[in-house]
Amino acid sequence: MSDKLELPVAAFFAVPGAHCVRLEGRDAVAFAQAQFTSDVTALADGHWHWSAWLTPKGRVVAIFALLRVHGERIDLVLLDAVADAFAASLQRFVFRSKLRISVPDAMIAGGMHAPGAAAGSALAAMDGDAIEIDFGDPGSPRTLRIVDGGPCAPESADFAAQWRHADLEYGLPRLPASQREQWTPQQLSLERLRAYSIRKGCYPGQEIVARTHFLGQAKRGLFALESAATPEPGSDVLLGERVAGKLVCSAGTLHLAVLAQDLDPAADLAVAGQPAVLRPLRDGLAR
Repeated sequence: MSDKLELPVAAFFAVPGAHCVRLEGRDAVAFAQAQFTSDVTALADGHWHWSAWLTPKGRVVAIFALLRVHGERIDLVLLDAVADAFAASLQRFVFRSKLRISVPDAMIAGGMHAPGAAAGSALAAMDGDAIEIDFGDPGSPRTLRIVDGGPCAPESADFAAQWRHADLEYGLPRLPASQREQWTPQQLSLERLRAYSIRKGCYPGQEIVARTHFLGQAKRGLFALESAATPEPGSDVLLGERVAGKLVCSAGTLHLAVLAQDLDPAADLAVAGQPAVLRPLRDGLAR
């Protein structure tokens, strides 16, 4: 990581739904490599990338930013999963590994501005046991900050709405409880975030992911929709009277849905009784 620096003066607010789970010990990297979808051994110390944890049937339990702080510490920034339950589920697979899984007392805050020192996948260490990561791109800068034992960041409904909307613009699925264990990485287009590997070796669900990839069976993917509807996650997306797919999550009038890959961009779609128009997803959040 880069040298320590002063905290930026720009405003930071609490990121709703974000929590930290920490893996510490000699086997932290090996354990993460065996459990998660990304290639953790190929990730350099002081860097981060996207990852996920799957069921044995290849369904996504959680999506998270995986920070390789150093060779014996991995931090996971969970976006929606309950940290205590996630850590307890992971603990069942520790066996004899030299590893401690914990939920640290960490503040997770975000700002809609460029980071002070972090860039791309490189972390930046800050005063007060804080880590800064680059959570956007030059066209839409964002900063995420993790501070151990830090004071609670202020809450802001406007910030929360703006932050979530940006997540969805990038095609980062936000999974409420009803949408966990429903979708494969390919159906959520997690390749756009480079969040899974098909070549690194075994992890839960890897066989399903690899088979889908090599047999060309990924018939559905993630799309952004613009609609005035206020649908519940899991609602049908209709093409005429036919069900074209399912809605995964929403942020105001922006929605992410799993639809057929060959869908006509001009398709006459509707959700919750309201017209829905396909919108392009932003690039720039892959690490």
